[in-house]
Amino acid sequence: MLLSIPSSTPRLTPSEAQIIYNLPFNDLLFRAHSIHRQHFDPNAVQMSRLLSIKTGGCAEDCGYCSQSSHYPTGLRASKLLEVSAVIEEAQKAKDAGATRYCMGAAWRSPKDRDMDALVAMVEGVKALGMESCMTLGMLSEIQASKLAQAGLDYYNHNIDSSKRFYPEIITTRSFEDRLDTIETVRAAGIKVCAGGILGMGETVEDRISMLLTLANLPVPPESVPINQLIAIPGSKLANAAPVDPIDFVRTIALARVLMPTSHLRLSAGRTEMSDEMQALCFFAGANSIFVGDTLLTADNPGDDHDVSLFHRLGLSPMPLGQA
Repeated sequence: MLLSIPSSTPRLTPSEAQIIYNLPFNDLLFRAHSIHRQHFDPNAVQMSRLLSIKTGGCAEDCGYCSQSSHYPTGLRASKLLEVSAVIEEAQKAKDAGATRYCMGAAWRSPKDRDMDALVAMVEGVKALGMESCMTLGMLSEIQASKLAQAGLDYYNHNIDSSKRFYPEIITTRSFEDRLDTIETVRAAGIKVCAGGILGMGETVEDRISMLLTLANLPVPPESVPINQLIAIPGSKLANAAPVDPIDFVRTIALARVLMPTSHLRLSAGRTEMSDEMQALCFFAGANSIFVGDTLLTADNPGDDHDVSLFHRLGLSPMPLGQA
């Protein structure tokens, strides 16, 4: 007998979310897919492109990251890209079918001296008719306000994992710091993009707790990236065990049940996912991906593979107005 769960899910307790997660696999996918169909075209996928506008040399000690200065990953630090170079890349992304352009900088937080360039990047992307997103670390209220005035649509700031497990992965920025930044962004009128990473050694309970933290925010994130860990040589998590594919799909399905109207993005780690695993994720409620050959500093499946997969699955890019 199926558990009765409304499509507009109220705040749930961890035990209630665990019951949903542990439903028979077919029942869980049916429930998640039914909710997905109520709010989205089930055959449309939002296409984003991600560019590293400032790579490496980050002062944070995030155990999963190739860009942390704390680990010998072999990645060399670079300066902030010129505005013209960023806009040129955004135009290429638009020409390739992306509707959202995401810009990421390996910073603990941006310096005030960089704000004029960041504002110009946002304005340039918006002038192309694309949605804009940035991930720059922690923001002050003034910085968030400047980005909002420039027209920034989304700000990405992942919580990464549960509050319990978070200190095992990061010690230079607290879980509360993450939530404070999300609150600052929301208060400035910018939409929130916040998700996490699977495969860092966390438990199923940690994954459920992470999703509940996001779903139970005053306003859930409009965009929720779910990453599969890429084990970076030299990083703290270089030898982490891979995520079980069925567990990953279950997590996507639970995210869809808990956050019916959010865009759920298959983010890092898609190169390690089979086409069949991705197809199950799309059925379970994932409806956004990053396109292109590179995701910040990691490999991504590439446009040719995604075009082929979309053709086989009967999927199409989501129009800008629905993204």
